[in-house]
Amino acid sequence: MEGVGTATTATPAISPLAGDPIERADAERLAGVLKAFADPARLQLLSLIQSAPESEASVSDLTAPLGLSQPTVSHHLRILTEAGLLEREKRGVWAYYRLVPSAIAAIADLLTPPRKRGTKRAR
Repeated sequence: MEGVGTATTATPAISPLAGDPIERADAERLAGVLKAFADPARLQLLSLIQSAPESEASVSDLTAPLGLSQPTVSHHLRILTEAGLLEREKRGVWAYYRLVPSAIAAIADLLTPPRKRGTKRAR
């Protein structure tokens, strides 16, 4: 998928909400990663993987809950992996996927206005 960041292409260090203008290349990298998030099936995949035993799952674990075919699930997993949001580990004939918490935290941090970072509201 054109424009989707890869694990070797880190998200920008400067937030578009930090008050300083973000460079075009940084904006394109961030937009690519956000495109990977911007799909209901991919959001469900992230949720399913995070909530799975040991926080990992294979394609065969994910097809039935999503109601999608194996090739479609594999396509979405590839996009999330290329964006650096998932890591893939091959074990025999199966590949297992798990979230990359630091990548997801970095995206959340970039989208949190500076005055809100590091503070949590009491509920």
